Amino acid sequence: MTRVTHSDVPEPPRAGMFSNARVIGSQFFLSGMHAGTPSGPIGGSDTYEQAKEAFRRVAALCEACGAGVDDIVTLRIYVTDVADKAAVGRARGEVFTGDLPCSTLLEVCALVEPGLTVEIEAQGFIPTFH
Repeated sequence: MTRVTHSDVPEPPRAGMFSNARVIGSQFFLSGMHAGTPSGPIGGSDTYEQAKEAFRRVAALCEACGAGVDDIVTLRIYVTDVADKAAVGRARGEVFTGDLPCSTLLEVCALVEPGLTVEIEAQGFIPTFH
């Protein structure tokens, strides 16, 4: 197992809690990505903007793992209001242009930081695994 980081993706707030990404053989696993920062969510309360940032972080970690978003096999998307699924879908449509990953959308009562409205978890395969 290899821990993977990317300079454009914030590390977990407390060292030793979890990894943002791990590679095991030809598979990669990404922890839930969101738009959180110490000063509040990127995009404020706008779920579309938060989803864009979460997907940007997912894409950056995929790249760091040696893959791309088209190599994602499955997504788990958590929203605090299922009525925001269209906003998340809009951001998602800007990211995925090839074969679409399997996906689950779940409504949750809250996410880890106040103000967050969406979090995205992913796993997939590295296409050129050596």
